[in-house]
Order: sequence, then C-alpha cells, then structure tokens
Amino acid sequence: MSTTNPTRTPGHTHTHTNSTSSARLSTVPTSASKSRQLSHLHAQLAQLTANMSDLENLLRMTAVQAESMRGLGGYAGGMFMAASKVLGEETVSGGSGGAGGQQQTGVGGQ
Repeated sequence: MSTTNPTRTPGHTHTHTNSTSSARLSTVPTSASKSRQLSHLHAQLAQLTANMSDLENLLRMTAVQAESMRGLGGYAGGMFMAASKVLGEETVSGGSGGAGGQQQTGVGGQ
C-alpha cells in the first residue's frame, strides 16, 4: 500500500530521492524504447512501401491480362457463333426430312 519500504529508514526526502532517481532511470529506457519502436516502425513502413509497389505492378499486369482475356472472350464467342451457324445450316440442309418430323412432333407434344 505504502510506497516506502518498512525495513528502510522512512523519510520523505529519501523516498522522494528514490522516486526521482527511478523516474530518471525509467526515462532512459523509455527513450531507448521509443527509439527502438520508431526504428521498427520505419522498417515496417519501408516493407509496406515495397509491398505497395509490388501490388501496383501486379495490378498493372492484371489490367493488361484482363484486356487480353476480353479479346480471347470475343474470339471464343465468334467461334461459337460461327460453329452454331455452320451446324445450324447442316442440320437444316442435311436433315430436313427426319429432323423436321421430330421438331414437329416435339412442338405438337408441348
């Protein structure tokens, strides 16, 4: 409860001197601790800056790849449309007798 040690001579000046010297001693590690923390924060900031630079480069590459994917999607869509047109013409011209009868049955069944 009390800040003085009962085994030592109680005195306000002695206790005051101890707390003053301990306060002075505690400021030295605090200063060193702050310096160490600032150094650590500086290192983390450098790492964050490097990571942000990497992220920026990756986003640029992703944007280029997205444009390429868009082009590939256009080519694939064109191929599907061409295949659909070719296969549709073959079905119409090649199977007009049998396919037409099946389509009529299918339509009549619905």
